[in-house]
Amino acid sequence: MESNGKSGRKNKANKAKQPPILFDKTQAIIKDLTEKLGGTLVTYFNNPRGSVCHDDVLALFELLEKIGKQEKIYLFIKSSGGNGQASLRIVNLLRQYCDEVIAVIPLECASAATMVTLGANEILMGPMAYLTSVDTSLTHALSPIDRDNDRVSVSLDELNRVVRLWQAQGSDSSENPYQQLFQHVHPLVIGAVDRAESLSIMLCKELLAYHIKEEQVAEQIASTLNSKYPSHGYPILFEEAQRIGLKVNHLTPEINTQLLELNALYSEMGQRATTDFDDTHAHGNEILNIWESTDVLVYYQQDKDWFYRTEERRWISLNDNSSWRRMHKKGNKVEKSILHIS
Repeated sequence: MESNGKSGRKNKANKAKQPPILFDKTQAIIKDLTEKLGGTLVTYFNNPRGSVCHDDVLALFELLEKIGKQEKIYLFIKSSGGNGQASLRIVNLLRQYCDEVIAVIPLECASAATMVTLGANEILMGPMAYLTSVDTSLTHALSPIDRDNDRVSVSLDELNRVVRLWQAQGSDSSENPYQQLFQHVHPLVIGAVDRAESLSIMLCKELLAYHIKEEQVAEQIASTLNSKYPSHGYPILFEEAQRIGLKVNHLTPEINTQLLELNALYSEMGQRATTDFDDTHAHGNEILNIWESTDVLVYYQQDKDWFYRTEERRWISLNDNSSWRRMHKKGNKVEKSILHIS
């Protein structure tokens, strides 16, 4: 019986769906765009469950080491955000391998991804492109809990608006609004969010300092992105980006079309490839983060089994083989390997 069980598990593993790796197709577009742009194209893509993270820095280093120092790098970005401190490290690393960085944005470039664009000498935006505010929200160990028993993120802007609303409604002046607020949000969470907001402004100023020497200008742009907008996801379109003081220009229709084609290929690579074996067992394969340039592709693939624990009513992961993976073209051969990042 035991041998049959092992055999069954092997058959399940063999039948697990795999996300497509469209290396040949993406490479053809990248090489064409590199020629048209007049500089090396580096692409960065997150699927909806991927994010800007510190591991991206090591993945980017692997890619930059392969392509070497360049005069100008065009950085394609499609991301919903992530860690702002990782954004600073990404820009710092890019700057060591090129003299000039130009961000090319055909679609979403939000939050921490917007921070990356702040370190670019110029931002080229397509008709559907948008940046967002970079005000910081924080999920703390003491954050409030939602109906699914998960910790929720808290932003300083939300907290400040509660206090301002309390004061505007003329509540009893003898009562401190924070006394009521502390019943729902732990004081340490409020302190941590306030510190994170200061960090966000500092990161923006550091990124802008790569190409803006006037401190007052950098301060104004950073403050605007952190506190002006009523929503963290508020779309900053081309005209608004200009008003803020960012150096933005339009992508040409031809370049924008090819970038959208590239995004479609990455979206296909980043689709969920979930295999359900029964009601309680499944396997998930999914590419979350992608870095690519001429002849080299580095990506993070989530690769794990899932088991539904009935008594807890939740899925838990098992046999996690998730890893960064690398494809490198040498002549007519493509070498594949695991990239060990820890």
